[in-house]
Amino acid sequence: MHIGLVGLGKMGGNMRTRLRNDGHTVVGYDRDPDLADADSLAAMVAALPDDGPKVV
Repeated sequence: MHIGLVGLGKMGGNMRTRLRNDGHTVVGYDRDPDLADADSLAAMVAALPDDGPKVV
C-alpha cells in the first residue's frame, strides 16, 4: 500500500515508522524539511503511484 502522510511530528513520525516497518510505502510531508520526504504537498501527491484513486 502507498500512503501519503501529512504531519510528521511525534504522532505522525511514529505512524510513518510503524507503517514502513509493516512493509507499506509512505511519503511524508511536514513543514520541517528535516522530517519531510517531500518538499511540498504537491510533491508528496506526485510521489504516490498513479494506479488508482487518491484519498485525502
